[in-house]
Formats: sequence, structure tokens, C-alpha cells
Amino acid sequence: MTKEKAQARREHLQKMRAEQQRKQRRAALLMWGTGGLIIVVLVGLVGFYLVNQARETSLDAVTSVKYEAGQHVWTSVKYKETPPVGGEHNNYWQQCSTYDKPIHPEHAVHSLEHGAVWITYRPDLPKAQVDKLKEVTSSTGQQDYMLVSPFPNLPAPVVASSWGHQLKLNSPDDPKLGAFIKRYQNGPDTPEAGATCGGEYAVTTTADQAPLPPEPKGEQQQTMPTETLAPQPSQSQQQ
Repeated sequence: MTKEKAQARREHLQKMRAEQQRKQRRAALLMWGTGGLIIVVLVGLVGFYLVNQARETSLDAVTSVKYEAGQHVWTSVKYKETPPVGGEHNNYWQQCSTYDKPIHPEHAVHSLEHGAVWITYRPDLPKAQVDKLKEVTSSTGQQDYMLVSPFPNLPAPVVASSWGHQLKLNSPDDPKLGAFIKRYQNGPDTPEAGATCGGEYAVTTTADQAPLPPEPKGEQQQTMPTETLAPQPSQSQQQ
């Protein structure tokens, strides 16, 4: 092989190596660029999800008022809020449960004082939405402190209330409902947190089944309700 051919061969090999290196660099850049784009997209999607979730569960629309606790009365009460979130209430509290008919607000407010969340809905709410509401309330928070009932003349289709706090909702599908329950059930503003929402003194009837109880006289005063702490809920009940 002549010197010229050898030189030409070396130059050809150098060009081939240089071209191969350029291809490898382009492939590496493409790979890293694609990987970086995927990461950016994933970060963006996660960020969007978190921001959207925070917006959907925001409780900025909750209205709050302050009421003195322990105001027990035997008469009916005219409340400022619909439904009420505090103030005077009957000596007997409502058994925390789900009712298909309206209950006396005076009993329900006493349950709020003990830490319950009271979920009310318009009596004409479609059955499918009522079923959805019951599904949400039966799977969220502590069932020993969950009160659900229809309420006439509500300002919204669904209203969630705790002692001193209230949230109006257009649908039981709204994620804010679950967020409200988790934040305010037996929350820091509960006057008698941990007091039972059941027991022998709890009222289990609806408003059409029994009137408000009359004030006890004489020996009947010995049967006045006694407020006791409820058993601590299990971890699964708090989810």
C-alpha cells in the first residue's frame, strides 16, 4: 500500500469515527432531552393535580361564628343560622345517626356541642343525591359523631355544620364535604370535645315523632341527662 493510500485510509477512518461520535452525541442529546421533557411534563401534571386538589377541597367558603356553650333550655329556640351552628339548645342531645325526617334543631345543636358534624339536605333533594350523601357520610370521619337529616328551607342543597362553623354546598359530590368533616368533627372549637353523642339520654326520635321534652319537675329532675365522655374512636373510624 502506497503512502498516499495509507493516508487516505486514515483520513477516511477518522471521518467515520467523527461521524459516529456526532451520531452518539445526537442520540444522547435526544435521549436526555426527551427524558427531561418527560420529567417536566410529569412535574407539571403532579403540580396541576395538587393545585387542583387544594382548590377543590379548599374550605375558604366556611363561615364561622362564636357561641357560648352550655346554654341549656327547655323551650324551642329561634336561631340566626339555617341550620343553627350553636347557641341555646335542649338539655337532651340527638343520637348521632342518619335520619330520613327532620329532627329538632335544639337537640342537634347539643350534639354539635359534643363534637358532631351535622349534614343537612333539602327535603326535595333527588334520591340519587341523598344516596350519594349517605355514602359519603357513612365512609368519612367518626360515625359516632355524624348526624345527617333533611332540613326545610335550607339556603343550599346541602349544608355541613359543626359548632360555630358552616359550609354551603351544591352537591354531595363536592370534595369539600369530606374536607369539612375531617377538619371540624370534634375540632378545636368543640366546647365539649369527646362528650358522647349517644347513650341512654340521647334522643332517637324525629321532630314529627315526639315534641321537645318538657322541663322535669320534682323527682323527675333526678333523671336529668348526664354528659359523659364517649369511648375513644379507633384509628379506622377516624379515616
